[in-house]
Amino acid sequence: MSAKFAERISFERELWQKGFQLVAGVDEAGRGPLAGPVVAAAVILPQAWRDGGFDERLRDLNDSKQLTEAQREAFFAILTAHPEIRHGIATVDAAVIDRINILQATHRAMNEALAQFQPPPEHVLVDGRSVKSMKFPQTALVKGDSLSYSIAAASVLAKVTRDRLMLEFDVEFPGYGFAAHKGYGTPQHLAAIAEHGPCPIHRRSFAPIKPAQAELL
Repeated sequence: MSAKFAERISFERELWQKGFQLVAGVDEAGRGPLAGPVVAAAVILPQAWRDGGFDERLRDLNDSKQLTEAQREAFFAILTAHPEIRHGIATVDAAVIDRINILQATHRAMNEALAQFQPPPEHVLVDGRSVKSMKFPQTALVKGDSLSYSIAAASVLAKVTRDRLMLEFDVEFPGYGFAAHKGYGTPQHLAAIAEHGPCPIHRRSFAPIKPAQAELL
């Protein structure tokens, strides 16, 4: 086992050594954009990796933000097809985000991703802060996607899934540039909103869309 891999899987190994066999990492993509869903993913790596034998193809797996699009797509293909790796992915759309707020929507997506595991995880490594609504024992890791392979894997699955959805929305709602900015508040996106107004996947509760809506009313 390489020193890098041993360090990046140390949280999982500690839990495995305590007797937890099913340890999940969970992360999200899309909390900040003005449009589109928030997506969460959860990944359970095989306990057999505790003592080595991990898939060499995943050696450079990292926080999705540190990877190129091509690298993310390659890791996504490996993770989702791997016979020993389990995963769950869930999305919560803009309408629900507006109704329950982005934090609660993110937590809902995380819980829905974890609910796809049968049998369920015994412990969860969460990127960022703890999730009060999560029914499993959890360890919250700030910048966890750069500290844990499970969380890094989840970050890749969430990011790729969301990016693919935004490419589909770019076709459905042309003129906003979703393929380029993925719904984030870039100058191009803000200009498109000013010209065309919000479309069905815009988050009405987010500024600057919310003030614009209030003005219209």
